[in-house]
Amino acid sequence: MAGPLVQALIFEPTRMIAGLWARRGLVWQFTRRNIEVRHRGSRLGPIWALLTPLSMLALYFVVFGLIYGQRFGVVPGETHLDFSLALFLGLTLFHAFSETLAWAPGVIVANPNFVKKVVFPLEALPLAHLGATLFHLAVSLILVLVGAMFSTTGLSASVLWLPVLVLPLLLLALGVAWALAAIGVFVRDLGQVTPFASTALLFASAVMYPPAKIPPELGFLQHNPLLQLVDLSRRVVLWHEPLPWEPVLQLYAVGLGACALGAVLFSLLRRSFAEVL
Repeated sequence: MAGPLVQALIFEPTRMIAGLWARRGLVWQFTRRNIEVRHRGSRLGPIWALLTPLSMLALYFVVFGLIYGQRFGVVPGETHLDFSLALFLGLTLFHAFSETLAWAPGVIVANPNFVKKVVFPLEALPLAHLGATLFHLAVSLILVLVGAMFSTTGLSASVLWLPVLVLPLLLLALGVAWALAAIGVFVRDLGQVTPFASTALLFASAVMYPPAKIPPELGFLQHNPLLQLVDLSRRVVLWHEPLPWEPVLQLYAVGLGACALGAVLFSLLRRSFAEVL
């Protein structure tokens, strides 16, 4: 039993990724369309890619930074800018994943015409949406790096580790996207559940507070891969601490595992998409 399962977890993601690479032009075309559609018709257009994360930063900073006086307590003499950057970096990484929870359940249902086409690679639809998410993630991370130049600790070569930390996030998001997209075809109520799940994950991922504040009775939250990712990114990029490889390898194991499981689930369920839609 374990043998066929392991083979499926290795073969199916490899086959899907190889197929997507062969059709990378199509994936890029859909990714660009998703980026354009998101801001089509608005007066400010792509500027919203900057305004949206900045408005969320302002909201959370006022509530947690000014009203509650929250601080991360790592940098001596932590300023409002230091706290804002740490908060913004955490929000940026988390938002890339929470966006996946928002669109993934309906991405196949919203494109029934493609389901009828046997030759169309349906797995490209979630990947193209994730590509649009990556674009907005990159814009927000650039803002973080620009702000870090004026922070207490400044900007250092440790910022080069950022892609290493972002990659497992994208792998995790892709696996979850494939899984939710497939399940969403059969369970339409899934889209009603994911907003609550996203909010719960936000507070469980230590985005707005240091992980040390998690009480012992909720210690299991320390194993949340999003919490680990947010905390590692802050410590390496903003606070210039050495990159610990053990949790990084764990993040890659979780990301690759989620990607493989999502690919297998999508491949198994797609055979019935046409019957349901």
